[in-house]
Amino acid sequence: MSEMADAIRALQAEKRMSDEAIKQTIEDMVKAAYRKTFGHNENCIVKFKDDFSGIDVYSRKVIVDGVYDPSTEIELEEAKTLSDECEIGDELDIAIDPHTFARSAVTQGKQSAHQALNENFRDSLYKEYERRKGDIVSGTYQRERNQNIYVDIERAGEGVEALLLKKYQSPRETYEKGDKVKAVVVDVKKTQSGIQLVLSRTDPKLVQNLLSVEVTEIADGTVGIHKIVREAGYRTKIAVYSNKSDVDPIGACVGPKGVRIQNVIKQLEGEKIDVLPYVEDPREFIAAALQPAEVKKVYIQDFDKKEALAVVSEKDASLAIGKGGMNVTLANRLCEWNIDVKTEEQVAELDLTDASSSLKAAEDLFRSVEEGEEEVVSSVSELPGIDERVAEVLKNAGYDDIQRFSDAVADGSIKGVEGLSDEDIADVSKVISEHVVFAEEPEAGEDGAALQEEAVAQSSAQEDEAEEDEYFCPECGAKISLNMTKCPVCGVEFSFEEE
Repeated sequence: MSEMADAIRALQAEKRMSDEAIKQTIEDMVKAAYRKTFGHNENCIVKFKDDFSGIDVYSRKVIVDGVYDPSTEIELEEAKTLSDECEIGDELDIAIDPHTFARSAVTQGKQSAHQALNENFRDSLYKEYERRKGDIVSGTYQRERNQNIYVDIERAGEGVEALLLKKYQSPRETYEKGDKVKAVVVDVKKTQSGIQLVLSRTDPKLVQNLLSVEVTEIADGTVGIHKIVREAGYRTKIAVYSNKSDVDPIGACVGPKGVRIQNVIKQLEGEKIDVLPYVEDPREFIAAALQPAEVKKVYIQDFDKKEALAVVSEKDASLAIGKGGMNVTLANRLCEWNIDVKTEEQVAELDLTDASSSLKAAEDLFRSVEEGEEEVVSSVSELPGIDERVAEVLKNAGYDDIQRFSDAVADGSIKGVEGLSDEDIADVSKVISEHVVFAEEPEAGEDGAALQEEAVAQSSAQEDEAEEDEYFCPECGAKISLNMTKCPVCGVEFSFEEE
């Protein structure tokens, strides 16, 4: 194989370029020299031999009768000396000897090729390492400049420079020349000679990758990582869950006798790691996130603003908060809640209401309605969120019944109740409108044992000392009274006439 083919293979190995990329580079180089010699290269044709052993260069010209531009046209008589079948208007590829190119043209072509090779090389490296963002790379401490560490990446080859910036270094780690460095790629940048990898020892993905290597259940997807938060060099909190009911996610991450998690801690130079279960209930999740402290109770104070209060014992208060507030800050970031930590003594002095408990009570109260099994609620005091004082005032005034309260609001008579403000009335009305659905009167044709019994009970409850005659609905036979205009069971309308 020729020297050209050998050179092409060497380029492929050194610059990590494909056959097509190399062919394009050589073609651009030849066309640059052609343009320098003839003033343009629109009609320059470059053809490669199958084995890359050489190239052929052609000038494509149009056959004319009377040449105007010799660089793009050829006389018919001259063309026939090259091919007998030529006709006016045809295109003819005429071989050009590259050695006839001017020296300056060749030099310009080489410069163009060199520039294209470097650009293609950078693009190739960039694409390769761009796909590796978030992955771990290993290397050796090479030098330090302005507290930034340059790392020689293993098997990276020429054109790859790795930099561990000061801001991405763990504050508890120190390095000396020749030390091994394992870090995660967080950014890739192009440089004049290749690319620069920006490394990090503080990114949570470093912990995630190290844990995936140690814990096979994470690698195969049996155990998932919900979120990782770090204060690099000091503490990391990891929330995990299991995709299989028979696999304990905490046990899988910790490993037998803590071997797995200890291997990760060792690679993080002793950084503490809390592995906790991810649960959807915010109270349980917050309590777990504050470990190693033991949380007695969690109050959800505002769901919309995600504000919560965690109650701990006096001895666990410093653990829950952590040095410089680090533990509670990490818990905030992990749960995405604003968590306030107080001791049991501090909470005893506060008048607390747990928004989550109120919400749960409302959900329990009306869950049967959502499921199609309506729960009958008649008393205002049974509704969620009703102030105890207001409920007591309504009860003493005889307005504890929801229907009677609503009627009194409609006719304005409720405003005469002592101790009940307009704001109190509005608050109760709002709760009723949000949670109460008033039963509609039965439509004509409805039947059933419950309705029949109710109609019979209503009619039999009416006392008449004069012993009037009994009356029955002509349609369904339900018992009716003289003061009725419609059957309470079937809905048929009727009237009584005196004989």
